Amino acid sequence: MITLHWLYALAGAIFGVGITVVALAYFAAGLNSVLAFWIAYVLTRPLGASLGDFLTQMPKAGGLGLSTMTVSSIFLAVIVALVAY
Repeated sequence: MITLHWLYALAGAIFGVGITVVALAYFAAGLNSVLAFWIAYVLTRPLGASLGDFLTQMPKAGGLGLSTMTVSSIFLAVIVALVAY
């Protein structure tokens, strides 16, 4: 298998920066709210996939090697905490 180590993390960072740029364009430059929503909405899917792959793939493939149950539990705890907040 040919792999570039940390490619999942890099992809996640790229999509995260993309969402940040959209947010800045919305708040600072007056980007249309509907357009900003849809761009951010579309970018969340690859962001989540990159983050999930980074956390669950084996270290030799550029991930952290956590189990899917561990990652799901962490995500559940974060979501519950954010909703409770």
